[in-house]
Amino acid sequence: MNFDGLTTVYTTWSKWKENLDAIELVPSPDLFSALRLVKSESEIALIRRSCSLADACFDRVKRLIQPGVTEMEIALEIEFYFRKQGAEIAFPSIVVSGERSARPHGKPSDKPLEVGDFVTMDFGSKLDGYCSDITRTVVVGEASDRHREIYGLVLESQLEALRTIRAGVQAKDVDAAARKVLAKGDLAQYFTHGLGHGLGRVVHDTGRLSATSTDVVEVGQIWTIEPGVYIPGFGGVRIEDDILITADGIEILTHSPKDLLVLPAPE
Repeated sequence: MNFDGLTTVYTTWSKWKENLDAIELVPSPDLFSALRLVKSESEIALIRRSCSLADACFDRVKRLIQPGVTEMEIALEIEFYFRKQGAEIAFPSIVVSGERSARPHGKPSDKPLEVGDFVTMDFGSKLDGYCSDITRTVVVGEASDRHREIYGLVLESQLEALRTIRAGVQAKDVDAAARKVLAKGDLAQYFTHGLGHGLGRVVHDTGRLSATSTDVVEVGQIWTIEPGVYIPGFGGVRIEDDILITADGIEILTHSPKDLLVLPAPE
């Protein structure tokens, strides 16, 4: 009998061994990954709801963006909002600003936001057992030409990935399409992680969009698309959406605005 060798704990295996002594137990390293990649209609509906909640959360927290508010205050507001709606955070929220926004997986700190900061917010809800995962980057107070240049290329990179990803396409080719855009601005060297991952009951579900991935995109899969640029000493930008692969192309499940937001809005 084959069993999932990645998730089966020793105590479970021991009980099987004791009660199924006439059956050979064979561990398989990745028994369910292929099945988990393609979502059922009911799963897709639940992920849509979780994505809608993430959009509503961004609409709420962007009103907090102003000089003096701390990264931690924003992260706490994200968690508070989700819990008020009957959800959990899908993962510890990332809220990083200024030079700290060059940390793609940075933890929120007591650093106050300052005029001229990039603020990157990566968060998601877990609602009825299914996750969302969204990232938006804004600028506090005033955006420089450099802010606009970097943000514009990351956005163009994400839009190119969204144009490229379709059923039948190699995952690594989608990653390459995003990097090609960033290379135009000599920014590809600052894109230090894969383009995306599967999304489901866990936020990093099976499947990877990366240069080394062997996955092939199929109808029914849900992916994150999240190019980023992280420049030490300056800051970083990431833009992330969740998408469903359909027979006709894609359905974008997250709808928060992606044009560069300067907050609070100039009077």
